[in-house]
Amino acid sequence: MWPGPARRRGRAGHGGGRGRGVSPAEVARVRRAQVRAAPWPYGELDVAGLRRAGRLGVPFREMVLKVHQRCNLACDYCYVYEHADQSWRDRPRVMSDAVRDAALGRFAEHARRHGLKRVRVVLHGGEPLLYGRERLAELAGRARAAFPAGCAVEIGMQTNGVLLDEATVSMLVECDIKVGVSVDGVAVEHDRHRRLPDGRGSFAAVERGLAILRKRENVRSYAGLLCTISAGTDPISCYRQLARFEPPMIDLLLPHANWEVPPWRPGGLGNANANADLNANANAHANAYAAWLIAVFDEWYAETAPPRIRLFDDAISLVLGGASRGEQLGLSPSGVVVVESDGAIEQVDALKSTYPGACATGLDVFGDDLDAALDDPGVVARQIGRAALSAECLSCPAVAFCGGGHYAHRYRRGVGFRAPSVYCADLRIFVQHVHERVTADVRRIRDSSPGATPGELYEDDQQVV
Repeated sequence: MWPGPARRRGRAGHGGGRGRGVSPAEVARVRRAQVRAAPWPYGELDVAGLRRAGRLGVPFREMVLKVHQRCNLACDYCYVYEHADQSWRDRPRVMSDAVRDAALGRFAEHARRHGLKRVRVVLHGGEPLLYGRERLAELAGRARAAFPAGCAVEIGMQTNGVLLDEATVSMLVECDIKVGVSVDGVAVEHDRHRRLPDGRGSFAAVERGLAILRKRENVRSYAGLLCTISAGTDPISCYRQLARFEPPMIDLLLPHANWEVPPWRPGGLGNANANADLNANANAHANAYAAWLIAVFDEWYAETAPPRIRLFDDAISLVLGGASRGEQLGLSPSGVVVVESDGAIEQVDALKSTYPGACATGLDVFGDDLDAALDDPGVVARQIGRAALSAECLSCPAVAFCGGGHYAHRYRRGVGFRAPSVYCADLRIFVQHVHERVTADVRRIRDSSPGATPGELYEDDQQVV
């Protein structure tokens, strides 16, 4: 088991007391384990050299608070409970008030030091609604009070939606907490993966919760939907079901996978060859995720007023010379930090799908400020753009658009995170398709209106979810 802060302090269970920080010896132990598991970046990235060359860290603008470690669902693909890292077992079920206040204090201090004008606090789990309505309301108030004047604080939450009832939604609206809900398309597919502990599906409960959230008096707290796509299912039925819930934004996520645990593909195939033919129809099974995304993209792109889909927005923005806002495409620097229920300062949860301890920094909110985490090699690797990519990625013409794909999907044992994405072939096919569709429209508009610019095709709205 990974030697995380919860095990060291013996604080597993409910609550969790005040810590005393992390010793240099513990940080060194964490780093040795990281070097063995992921030589790049932990053994090979010269962070000190980057700093001497003037390449500074990008401040954290988003903090994810793991307010509750447990969940009321048993989703078969969950990266927290079903993948390599099992550190949740040794952490407090519930974030204590001491951890909460220390985390918010560290984030406020970070915002003040870097002159941040806007930050985001995301309540996460497990299932954050298990934290309780009263405690969530108190947390929201304390979060807004902690930051300096002139720094806007947005509070978000990602929930499975099962516990959304009238009283809970009223609290969320009153506290101005924006809520994203996880839904995996139509009922039969959603219930195949997102089940209650007794095996029953959760779609009906989520549908009831969304009906409450979508009421006119509540809709301002409705941020959008998150859907983990499943190759081999009907993409159009999934998209239409999601659209029927009238979301302000949809996040379509590739299932977390890597070179050691490749994604499931129809026909029992493992990962497609990274140099596969770029014809999306050449091998429907090998490139099933590309085919799924392209089918939805074409349906969405043809509509007059479709819902926002972050992955598609990012792809179009990148084709038009802009930047991405999500993690799946592009090379925008990551500005997200996670605080676990025991106060550990960690990297994003998606890394739990790679190896035990992949999220660890060896730091915690009682003894370390957030600037220390900016120098963690794993954090640095996600902020240096092309310098973090493999030679294969750098030689690929699609790199300007895919950006190497999601960082967690690049993991390969013995190499670390400097490999192409395990979804490389799918991403190349998908971004090529978007590029062809969008550039064809740009040429058409320019031919009919010589003064038009590519930016007129796409209005880059604010991030919602």
